[in-house]
Amino acid sequence: MDTQALTHHRKDKDEFFGQSPHSPVPPEGRSSFAGLSYFEPNSDLIFTVEPTPFPPEPVEIQTTTGDVRTYHKVATASVAVEGVAIELALYSTGHDSLFLPFRDATSGNESYGAGRYLDIDPNPDGTVTIDFNYAYAPFCAYSDRYSCALPPVENWLTVPIKAGERVSA
Repeated sequence: MDTQALTHHRKDKDEFFGQSPHSPVPPEGRSSFAGLSYFEPNSDLIFTVEPTPFPPEPVEIQTTTGDVRTYHKVATASVAVEGVAIELALYSTGHDSLFLPFRDATSGNESYGAGRYLDIDPNPDGTVTIDFNYAYAPFCAYSDRYSCALPPVENWLTVPIKAGERVSA
């Protein structure tokens, strides 16, 4: 696990949220923004797996504002968390990366209630690394100006994913 890269990523994100005019934190809250809350890095929640690809399948996904967006499910990936086998649906971003929206047993308590996201870049050998330490809450967690995709039921996990962003402790 590259904790130095993760620490750098988190520092950059905190600076963006506290200083950028493009931050989801409302302007009046940026000067007092003290940084996001994170779970401790957890190497048990990093998985490099070979995804099972299939022809893109359109899936309508609800958003936090009641709209519907169409995403394309392009693969699944199987991992085991705390001994529980999980199959995750992966969606196309329209680029080379994959999108993984999910809810887990921490949602609504220790992490954002609507769920979190992961952006995944495929590895050169065709595998994907799912590193939940990079899981993040969508912008709608910080401002109602945003409409965010809600994780589909197939990505509702019964296990806790204690990695990535969390709600303030």
